Amino acid sequence: MIQELKEHYGSQFEPALIEEINKVGTFMEVPEAQDLMKPGQYVKSMPLLLSGSIKIMRPDTDGEELLLYHLEKGDTCAMTMTCCMGNTKSEIHAVTETPAKLLMIPIGKMEEWSTKYKTWRNFVFTSYHVRMMELLESVDNIAFNNMDERLENYLNNKVEILNSKHIYTTHKEISADLHTSRVVVSRLLKKMENDSKISLHRSFIEVL
Repeated sequence: MIQELKEHYGSQFEPALIEEINKVGTFMEVPEAQDLMKPGQYVKSMPLLLSGSIKIMRPDTDGEELLLYHLEKGDTCAMTMTCCMGNTKSEIHAVTETPAKLLMIPIGKMEEWSTKYKTWRNFVFTSYHVRMMELLESVDNIAFNNMDERLENYLNNKVEILNSKHIYTTHKEISADLHTSRVVVSRLLKKMENDSKISLHRSFIEVL
């Protein structure tokens, strides 16, 4: 594990911090579509994502969910950190989009390392900033873009996250992420195919 930590974080963290993370972190290997956090849960540890992708979603009072942002390799979740430090219940739903490897850090170490290690403090502040920018982008996307633009942005983001132009998902899953109906998604996907932007296959969408 120490070698994997050095590969992912060696350029960010001091060797002493890497050693501490290795000592106290709990390694998890999680399959696709696994719930990592649900609304109402208390957060006892903070995740460092070593590989894979995680979707962070916000549920409404009717149980529908809106995709807020993705976590990728090297990321952590700002909302999780906020819950950790405030000892408050989670208001998000985190689920693995692909198989993922995580290192869970006890919440007691967050404040200690922020005082002890400048690189950790910078990592936390940078993570907050990046997640905030992604949240603002999501808000802008909802407020100012039409659904066809939102769908196109969604698919392009998927290509970047998965590093593949083949997106294995269903119309129902896309409609849930975008908080719209499956009928609307199917119609817009067909329009994108007619415009030669994508190719629809039985089990996946190919972005052209």
